[in-house]
Amino acid sequence: MRSRPIMLFVVAFLLSGNQLVAAQTLDRALNSFESAVKKSRNGNLDGAIADYTKAIEASRLGGAQRGNNRNSFNTSSDDDGITLVDPLTARAYTNRGILLYKKGDLDHALADINAAIRISPGLAGAYVARGAVRRAQNDIKGALADFERALTIDRNLSEAYNQRADLLLDLGDIHAALAEIKHSLEINPRSPDPHHLLGYARFARKDFDGSIAEFDRAIELNPKKAWAYQGRGAARMAKGDFESAILDFGRALELNSKIAVAYMNRGLALLLLGRDVEAQQDFDQCLLLRPDLRSDLDSRIQLAKELREAKPNSQRQ
Repeated sequence: MRSRPIMLFVVAFLLSGNQLVAAQTLDRALNSFESAVKKSRNGNLDGAIADYTKAIEASRLGGAQRGNNRNSFNTSSDDDGITLVDPLTARAYTNRGILLYKKGDLDHALADINAAIRISPGLAGAYVARGAVRRAQNDIKGALADFERALTIDRNLSEAYNQRADLLLDLGDIHAALAEIKHSLEINPRSPDPHHLLGYARFARKDFDGSIAEFDRAIELNPKKAWAYQGRGAARMAKGDFESAILDFGRALELNSKIAVAYMNRGLALLLLGRDVEAQQDFDQCLLLRPDLRSDLDSRIQLAKELREAKPNSQRQ
């Protein structure tokens, strides 16, 4: 399963007169929220989580004066009458949940996003985020329901179409995935995400040239999209262009060293070129990240060795 990133909320709302009554408290919440967004963009997930926690606590108007001793990840629906700065509080919970999801803490991520939805049931992006978490928990039915709920609220939410398309690709429903991608492209034609997904859809249909073209477009729109390099490398490898594939897998890993399948695929390409020592290093790294891939990796290594032995001597390095 590809791990699709979820978009973070940024501060983009107007404050009502009632909210301005507690301006000092609100300023603290806004400052913490904006600091969290910046830290997240710079890859400082722990710092961002800490700042979102500050934003949540500051946005619980009256909480400090009442002496509440709340755990940092307390997402109880019982707020003892505390007034919430909505939509800031809900967005802070959602963003903190997204970062916890990125760190693999799925239970706390789900609790945060559920809290956001309790506070602001019409927050479409929160349902997209919860759908991604549920997908990671293998709750496919729940994930699809959340993506549909998000689109019921906002039919122009391209990220919901992207997330649903990605899930449908994993389920093997290419036709349905393509319909979702089409909707996303109509809404946001300059986004790299639908092209990235089209690359995988075309790869699944063994249209490797078309797949490479879509990954090229995704990379053109976002040169730091690691999974697009991984996908293009896989398509080039399928065409027998192992050297170019190795370069793509390497670039993917420069951008995101946690992509276990990029280590696996680069190792297989190296193995096919007779560079066994380098290949084994990649296989070891793959299994450090994803021990569950051992059986799949072993079968792919065996197939690669058989393919290498079947090549004419003149084609071997």
